[in-house]
Amino acid sequence: MPIRVLEIQPTPNPNAAKFILDQEVSAQPTSFFDAEAARDFPLAKKLFAIPGVSSLLLLGDFITVNKRPDVHWDDVTPGVKQVLETH
Repeated sequence: MPIRVLEIQPTPNPNAAKFILDQEVSAQPTSFFDAEAARDFPLAKKLFAIPGVSSLLLLGDFITVNKRPDVHWDDVTPGVKQVLETH
């Protein structure tokens, strides 16, 4: 079922953004610090395929995406939206 991004909120960390969604993605905090850790979680695995994504936190109706400092949000955000909308 597609997931819609309702809002993107900045965080105190300039390399992290909180994507507020229209549905729950995880009932409890679920963190992935690299792609290998996400190998059994299809949504996280797809998000790690986006160049620049470095870690993820899924909880309730949001996902916090962390990116590498050398990557711009303009290069990451469209990929995150696309993955969620086609998940």
